[in-house]
Amino acid sequence: MGNELIKGCPSTSGDDYQLNTITLLRHAARSFPEQEVVSRSMDGSIRRSDYGQTYERVKRMSNALENLGVKPGDRVGVMGWNTHRFFELYFAISGMGAVLLQLNPRIAADHLTHVINHSQAKIICIAETMAPIIENVAPNLKTVEGYVILTDSPISEVKSKLSPKSGYEEILQAASPEREWAMIDERSAYSACYTTGTTGMPKGVYYSHRDIYLHTMEFAHLGQISMNDTVMQIVPMFHAQGWGVFFIGPMVGARLVLPGRYTLEDPSSLVDLLVTEKVTVSCGAPAIFMPMLQYIQKMPEKPDLTGLRMFSGATEPPLSMMKGFWDLGKAEIIHAYGATETTPLVTCNLLKPSLKNMPIEEQWELRKKQGLPVVGIDVRIADPEGKEQPHDGKSVGELWVKGPWITASYYDDERSTESFQDGYWKSGDAATMDENGYIKIADRIKDVIKSGGEWISSIDLENTLMGHPQVQEAAVVGIDHPKWEERPLALVVLREEGRGKVAKEDIYSFLAEKFPKWQLPDDILMVDEIPKTSVGKFSKKDMREQYKTYYQ
Repeated sequence: MGNELIKGCPSTSGDDYQLNTITLLRHAARSFPEQEVVSRSMDGSIRRSDYGQTYERVKRMSNALENLGVKPGDRVGVMGWNTHRFFELYFAISGMGAVLLQLNPRIAADHLTHVINHSQAKIICIAETMAPIIENVAPNLKTVEGYVILTDSPISEVKSKLSPKSGYEEILQAASPEREWAMIDERSAYSACYTTGTTGMPKGVYYSHRDIYLHTMEFAHLGQISMNDTVMQIVPMFHAQGWGVFFIGPMVGARLVLPGRYTLEDPSSLVDLLVTEKVTVSCGAPAIFMPMLQYIQKMPEKPDLTGLRMFSGATEPPLSMMKGFWDLGKAEIIHAYGATETTPLVTCNLLKPSLKNMPIEEQWELRKKQGLPVVGIDVRIADPEGKEQPHDGKSVGELWVKGPWITASYYDDERSTESFQDGYWKSGDAATMDENGYIKIADRIKDVIKSGGEWISSIDLENTLMGHPQVQEAAVVGIDHPKWEERPLALVVLREEGRGKVAKEDIYSFLAEKFPKWQLPDDILMVDEIPKTSVGKFSKKDMREQYKTYYQ
């Protein structure tokens, strides 16, 4: 579609009725007040509430924030685990016309300071266990006027240097349970998330009410999610609003499970909730789904996960992981693609009816791709001059994206000119589109390995490596080479049972079955861990820096 706007015959529709986030929760409280909202506490105990009770708490919290001086347009920072309080704050803050600023606890202190100051946050709501992170940067914060501690304890018992501070439950209970919601211009920001700042300081993406409302409708449609489902929010709610999955719960009246704090090292709490709460829909990255699968495979009695759909993003899902969950009752890993800038849904990998007769192994290979662009989103596979590349599954270009929930610029940031063209966001991902319309991300453009004039996909190598039964994690980067410009170097973390038993030669033999010799890494290093970014992706920048002279 072009950028020209044509005005036709005026409609008689109520187009002035705005799409607002609070509408989703109002609907749930009206039509599904008894539907459960399950939240796991820090001590592992389970809190059971419902949409009716949640809505009353949201009205109280919105009034409480107003009492603290929060006004429409103000930014309110939130740093917390995936709990009922974070869920409530999304509606309490955006429902009053303010902006929930998502604060990532994993980023560096100078980046966190930049995010809070650049956004001009007025209040920060912080989980009690995360308070030291904010205490560390508090002296450098320029606009923050107060702090709300997310805790069950009286504020007098909370040991924190933050000041002035209030207790979440105390100010909530002291506030009125009655509130009339104003209608908010749907183009206003409801939330903001800053990119993780791998190059320079983080950049601000400010999502509108219209953006997340339409995104939620599309995600619910693609996942065929209904009032009969139980949705568990695994993706952190401080990262691209947890992919917006928790909004689907109140929109369709589904049961909602919020797992609280968990770690990649111990996925037992996630697996326990998955099984005991009979979860049917979830979302996450292979970085957490793989440990969950490994934990399940060690259980003496395997759970039946029939009907489970797990939306997987961040990186291409290994075949071994997809097949492993499928063996547990045909639990389905559905690969999707997006980014902070895209809310994030851009593509979703669902098998088209016209392809269901293809051989099973070809279907599995197809499922690794990022999938078909979703309705309403326009994409372009562009060469360096911006020209569209053929849809032949071979011609590589940069993926450009535009649509109603794709950001059109960064907030108050001159770097916007580098990342946007003709209304498209330039993703930085090298991609192909095949004749059936499926997009495959070949690599980050900056991560494509250029060797002797040919390019090698680090992603394809990584996913094949992680298909080895004794490989837990694997990452591949291009390292400067005196003859070939760059050559691949693989870092491999073996599973505990494979350490000391699997040799480098075994890994080479496994790779050689699927790749020509010139694409194989020049070396494979067995390591204890692979550097990661603040959102759990492999930090290839750190890897390249650490091994930059390895082939010299």
